[in-house]
Amino acid sequence: MRSGPVRSGYAPPAWLRNPHLQSLLASSPLRAVQSRRRLRQVPATHAPTLLELTGGVRLQGVASVPAARAPRAAVLLLHGWEGSAESSYMRLTAAHLLRAGFVVFRLNFRDHGDTHHLNEGLFHSNRLDEVVDAAHAVASRWPQLPMFAAGFSLGGNFALRLALRAGQAGLPLRQVAVVCPLLDPARTMDSMEVGPAVYMRHFERMWRRSLARKRALFPQAHGFDDAVLRLPMRALTDWMVRHATEFPSLADYFDGYSVAGERLRALPVPAHILMAADDPVIPLEDFHHIAGFPNVRLELAAHGGHCGFIERASLDGYSERWVAARFLAALDARDPAVESAHDPCGEYDHASA
Repeated sequence: MRSGPVRSGYAPPAWLRNPHLQSLLASSPLRAVQSRRRLRQVPATHAPTLLELTGGVRLQGVASVPAARAPRAAVLLLHGWEGSAESSYMRLTAAHLLRAGFVVFRLNFRDHGDTHHLNEGLFHSNRLDEVVDAAHAVASRWPQLPMFAAGFSLGGNFALRLALRAGQAGLPLRQVAVVCPLLDPARTMDSMEVGPAVYMRHFERMWRRSLARKRALFPQAHGFDDAVLRLPMRALTDWMVRHATEFPSLADYFDGYSVAGERLRALPVPAHILMAADDPVIPLEDFHHIAGFPNVRLELAAHGGHCGFIERASLDGYSERWVAARFLAALDARDPAVESAHDPCGEYDHASA
């Protein structure tokens, strides 16, 4: 892979260049409607699937298989924090992948989607082992197919850690593609605390709702009161670390799932990263450092917000088809470092429209 970031072909019209508009449109109700329609339009079967994993852990997801053609590879899709397998970007990415001939497994992390009842313990971002186990389970469903993984935001962080663990864990992972991944949790927390309050308030509201639901399902295990739920994000995370993890401090917890610094230099499989320079949630600074690593290819867009990359009024997204284009390129044995001046997803987009 080439050294340094590659300029993205993503070029939204002027009215779509505001990062906050991009971020809000990405999770808007209109896009949710569109994503359901786009996924229904693809000839495929969709089966809710429960994975029984090591230590009694149970994770749920959706296995989708294209009906119109023989599958070429399998893709594990990982959503962001407080997202789910049914998030708009997950459905839209699945639709592009299915149309291109991939089987897709959209995994729900613990306590995401409607899965709070499956496990007593709380979700936290260092639960990588169960995601590795889930990846093994997905690979075993289609052992004859090459395997890829893609993730968004925190899901991108999990995908990168999955790639780091692939060799040690014996995962047949060929490549990962991630969108606006969380690299440094501590730096991201700092950034969100001084950034626009709407993002912090959104995540606080969603997490408090999730914790309240967990308490109602398992009152014997989670006896925290409403005063805990009213804590601001940093204090609530610190409380969770001390009561629901084995980490001695918030700093240790953040370091446990960080992929900043030199960690990604040892990636054993190629990782494609799509990042927006104007992302209002994930700080950009660390990305320039990792762009020079041997197995990292960073595509940097001037615009896009946080996991937005909306292209037009129809709310179609560049990032969802970008994931499919990256994996198609790998299957076709094209050199992923060779870029032209035009949109690198353009050929795939026209072919699959």
